[in-house]
Amino acid sequence: MDTLARLRSEVPGLDDICGGGLLAGSSYIVQGRPGAGKTILANQIAFAQARQGHKVLYVTLLAESHDRLFQSLSALSFFDASRLGTDLTYLSLFRTLREKGLDALVATLRSELARTKASILVLDGLLNARESSETNLDIKSFVAELQGHAAFTGCTVLFLTSARIDESSPEHTMVDGVLHLEENLFASRTVRHIRVAKSRGSRALGGLHLYEISERGISVYPRLEAALARPSTAESVSLTKVGTGTGGLDVRLGGGLPSASMSVLVGPAGSGKTTFGIGYLNCATPERPAVHFGFYETPERLYAKAKALGLDLQARVETKALRMLWRPLTENLLDKLAYELLDEVRSSRAERLFIDGLAGFERATVDPHRMVEFFAALSNELRAIGVTTVCTWETKELSGPWRTNPSPEILSQIDNVIEMRHQAAGGALRRSIAVLKVRDSLFDTSTAEVLISGLGDGLHVTGTMPAAPDALGDDASGQ
Repeated sequence: MDTLARLRSEVPGLDDICGGGLLAGSSYIVQGRPGAGKTILANQIAFAQARQGHKVLYVTLLAESHDRLFQSLSALSFFDASRLGTDLTYLSLFRTLREKGLDALVATLRSELARTKASILVLDGLLNARESSETNLDIKSFVAELQGHAAFTGCTVLFLTSARIDESSPEHTMVDGVLHLEENLFASRTVRHIRVAKSRGSRALGGLHLYEISERGISVYPRLEAALARPSTAESVSLTKVGTGTGGLDVRLGGGLPSASMSVLVGPAGSGKTTFGIGYLNCATPERPAVHFGFYETPERLYAKAKALGLDLQARVETKALRMLWRPLTENLLDKLAYELLDEVRSSRAERLFIDGLAGFERATVDPHRMVEFFAALSNELRAIGVTTVCTWETKELSGPWRTNPSPEILSQIDNVIEMRHQAAGGALRRSIAVLKVRDSLFDTSTAEVLISGLGDGLHVTGTMPAAPDALGDDASGQ
């Protein structure tokens, strides 16, 4: 059990990747190129500590004035000008460093720490201190003296630097932790990552984690497959079934979808996947709510589509039986999407979930190699929460083999697979549905015709679909 005292940074996600928070009385380097967000992160932590009743000393070794700093911070929600000069003391020691050197800087810092009784010290401009030193021993002695004094008084130190400090540098070897912030271009997108490059005495989440800068400051989104390598709670397997809302289908499924399972509807555009989802969500009640998470159609368009089917999703929303989340398929962060989805399911205690477009997650990632592990963590957590999930995956093929899309690795993690297709028969376009897989259940394997009704019952299965030699994309000659 971790009994070490830690600081609550109040930076969303940061404490998670640091193993529970920054260790009190320890020293950290926060490094990254200009614009990466180092100053925002340090000030966000500083204001959080002030709100918690602690004193903060923020020292700059930069030529810029504090007025410019406060002007930039004032646009962020965590900034509180009333705490300046009381809980937070900002001090510029740029001239002291330039004119008197490192020894004078250390002496002044000791005096100010004693005067303010600060429990956290931020030193912004470690690069300038490094450039003022004549040898590596000088900068090592500077860090050691400051670190020793701060540790003796129980003060946590954050050194900010725009220099990339490698593992062999004196500063890196002496501090307890290193946080590296970076901003990279992936094709035409800018993506920010944070990495715990060093964490002495604390188990951190390794690798790159996405973060963003908004009016709230910095928000970190720990890699889902690292944060949820195992589900947050033990899965409870239930033998109960959940109705699909598609007439005639539950019988073919052996009574419905297994509770707390993951199902996928696979098929081309127009095959009825979203219509299926509307019928599924329409079964929700205030006592047994549902969540819709989609990338393509706005809630207003879905309300209109439901009304054309004789169903009223908007009424479900008004009675709190249904929550709608729409995330436009523009620029998204993969892990942010997952946490928003999981938070909504947990807070609403949803028993049904419809994800319209698994490909929306795929489009959000800048590292496609993550998708199998990411989806494993997401689906395992959804099962553990106890929600019965139906998701869609659109294929390009109107008929014929689709099994390379989604990938076999992802498909193998899904409990139930339902295929929806078009085919031309007798000069008309007809829709069909086939159950390909159901977890731990017997099911009807025949292909059935599906009709869409506007009489309040959405999709319904009519009967076995006759063979159609002129199916779209098929060669009737068999050659």
